[in-house]
Amino acid sequence: MSFVRITLALIVATVAVAPAQQRPDFSAAVRAYITTEAPVIALTHVRVIDGTGATPREDQTLILRDGNIAAMGDFARVAVPAGATTIDLSGKSVIPGLVMVHEHLYYPNGPGVYGQLGESFSRLYLSGGVTTMRTGGNVNGFMDLNMAKLVATGQKPGPAIDATAPYLNGPNTFIQMRTLKGPEDARRQVQYWTDEGATSLKTYMQITRGELAAAVNEAHRRGIKVTGHLCSVTY
Repeated sequence: MSFVRITLALIVATVAVAPAQQRPDFSAAVRAYITTEAPVIALTHVRVIDGTGATPREDQTLILRDGNIAAMGDFARVAVPAGATTIDLSGKSVIPGLVMVHEHLYYPNGPGVYGQLGESFSRLYLSGGVTTMRTGGNVNGFMDLNMAKLVATGQKPGPAIDATAPYLNGPNTFIQMRTLKGPEDARRQVQYWTDEGATSLKTYMQITRGELAAAVNEAHRRGIKVTGHLCSVTY
């Protein structure tokens, strides 16, 4: 089955022609991936897989206007607006953008060492159909946060990123993780990283109940979520 990755080549392009107040000023690095840029785009003769488990719909037309799906239906029924840029997708499929909730921008590259690969990973996620993602853990510090900002402002290609702060963890053997020094320290870390732009938090395997409670309470006070491994505090 041939799929249209409506991300680098299409979603980015349609966002580029959204209303002026929402439109990022795309950099040359992002524009290198834009193949179609028009206020109205018609995708014709395409198979639609809507993600609900429903039977795929054949020979559909999708009308994209200012970055949004304005109409969708059988090719024989949905008229292509005058002046629209038409793309014939016979034999191909479109799917909703994937929303991923536990991803990373790093990868093991040695015993206990994790290399930061945000520049390439953000592009790979997008090319795989991911349009929104959450980094479920951060061993670098600012790269996840900066990448999220650069994507949001159109300076880097990638999915929308909910960027976690560096892991909140107690004594551990990971040389890229800080060791918390108690509940008050956990609270300070939440304050610092959310002030720096983190939009969610991740606890790890050696945190204490007191540190976890302090982190969760401060995060919730600031309106953001916390996830984590519960190995040290049990279920």
